[in-house]
Amino acid sequence: MTDELPDEHPDGLPELRASDADREQVAEVLRDAVAEGRLDMEEFEERLEATYKARTYKELAPITRDLPVPGVTPPTPTVSMVKQPAGAGGWAGRIVGGDGSSRWGVAVLGGFERKGRWTMPKRFNSFAFWGGGVIDLREANFADGEVVVNCVAIMGGMSVIVPPGVEVLVRGIGVMGGFDHSEEGVEGDPGAPRVVVTGFAFWGGVGVERKVTKAERLRQKEERRLEKLERKAARQEELEESRRRALEGSGSGAGDLGRRDSLDDARSIHRAATEQHRELMREHREARREERRERREDRRDRDRD
Repeated sequence: MTDELPDEHPDGLPELRASDADREQVAEVLRDAVAEGRLDMEEFEERLEATYKARTYKELAPITRDLPVPGVTPPTPTVSMVKQPAGAGGWAGRIVGGDGSSRWGVAVLGGFERKGRWTMPKRFNSFAFWGGGVIDLREANFADGEVVVNCVAIMGGMSVIVPPGVEVLVRGIGVMGGFDHSEEGVEGDPGAPRVVVTGFAFWGGVGVERKVTKAERLRQKEERRLEKLERKAARQEELEESRRRALEGSGSGAGDLGRRDSLDDARSIHRAATEQHRELMREHREARREERRERREDRRDRDRD
């Protein structure tokens, strides 16, 4: 009797089962792609879901086929494209000069937003009367190393959102209103721009937030999930080792000495299992807090949209 060969992929790829490591490698390619702007969030979420559902290389291969990095496949010829130098995507690449793509925003009994990929000019003027505005710089380029956001809020409000690593100075004046100074004093990254928030608020307020993008938040969530998996694997290995020592002690021990060794090993197993349970409970609480925080962030994002 002859063994049956696995079904063949149309490209000659056999139906081999994919491992967890293969799926994580594809997920990492997707995270890089969304961070570089090659995928939007909807595409990223669809492909990530397909990645974790995939069981074979045949199902994994198409997920990253249109991205400029090799996907996860069995040893078959692949073409790698040369990436830009590591520093090309840093702060130096985001200070682009010029006049900026938008120089002002006005909200009268309504609202305005400047968000996404745009160029922040050297000075952006905004005005809100019985309304509100959002100036979101998380994905923006900058016309200069120091930019000014001038906010005038009359019975209204403004929200200035900056990415981590940017230095913030707040110099606005409030009368029966105020400017948020909570993000001042945070040292900026080398080469990062400085954002100066100034203006006037009367019966209104100007808030300053420091937030990562949704894509980066998702990337961090994935990194935390991988770290939890690694800790769980390490705890399981420690527990198995304690059990193995206990079995060896019960089989090779002699008399009172053997019984004492077995008792010590049993206590070690109990301690390891107890610690594993405590760690799982801690992770459960952290996951619940993370879910609540993400729901709040999503609600705020939907409210702005």
